[in-house]
Amino acid sequence: MLLVADSGSTKADWILTRPDNQTIHFRTKGINPFFLSEKEITQVFQNASEIQPYVDEVKEIYFFGAGCSSPDRREIISNALSKVFKNAFVSVDIDIIASIYATCGASEGICCILGTGSNISYFDGTKIHESKHGLGYILGDEGSGTNFGRKLLTSYLYGTMPEELSVSFKKKYNVDKESVIKRIYQQPAPNSFLASFAPFMSDHVDHPFIIKMLTVGFDEFVETNIKSYPDYDKQVCHFVGSIAFHFKEILTKVCEEKGVRVGKILKHPIEELSSFILNNEVKSL
Repeated sequence: MLLVADSGSTKADWILTRPDNQTIHFRTKGINPFFLSEKEITQVFQNASEIQPYVDEVKEIYFFGAGCSSPDRREIISNALSKVFKNAFVSVDIDIIASIYATCGASEGICCILGTGSNISYFDGTKIHESKHGLGYILGDEGSGTNFGRKLLTSYLYGTMPEELSVSFKKKYNVDKESVIKRIYQQPAPNSFLASFAPFMSDHVDHPFIIKMLTVGFDEFVETNIKSYPDYDKQVCHFVGSIAFHFKEILTKVCEEKGVRVGKILKHPIEELSSFILNNEVKSL
């Protein structure tokens, strides 16, 4: 049996392919080794009832996740998986590779992640080229759910959000300065907390304040990330993630104005990712 996972910081999507090619889809909380210990990651799998009947039958696991850029972080995930799936070969890699497999496949292109966090890579059809991006929610994450959530939250707390939006924001979230500061600085996963406010933009996507916020945020992502590649205008640029998917009209408009050729925009890459791994030899990129 083959188990494939694509994980962000907020949630992880999984597909188990059985010998009869039937598939089982399920979701767990996000697994990011920057925020979860090996023990906590193991508990995530132990609480996933969908996979429990098959733990001894899984032979291959391909896990792609946020926070898996260094060998020591990948080892945290690998050790946790091996404790649960004792008979499986385990491969752990960074989430951008999953997005490349799902969008570019074996073709040249630029692949962007716009979900809880943001990232970008150029794939030449054979290997991924190193990038200076993916700096995380404090230093980077332009155009991400965390970035937009922070902007929404600060505009509300500063009183710069339009009154009609502020009323709706208060009714939906009922937060204040003290509770926000305590949650961000004293509790785990502040990036996911900030990103939890991003859905508010979907509720008010036609409001000029939200349109401007999205436009400026996507413009910042294009200028900072996509245009850092000299031949960006000659490449097809793909996007993966909930922010890219839910606001694709504004994202596409910004890209077109900047000369960026938009390719696929996927909310979740797991279907295309699992299919690629099933039908291709997975190589180190």
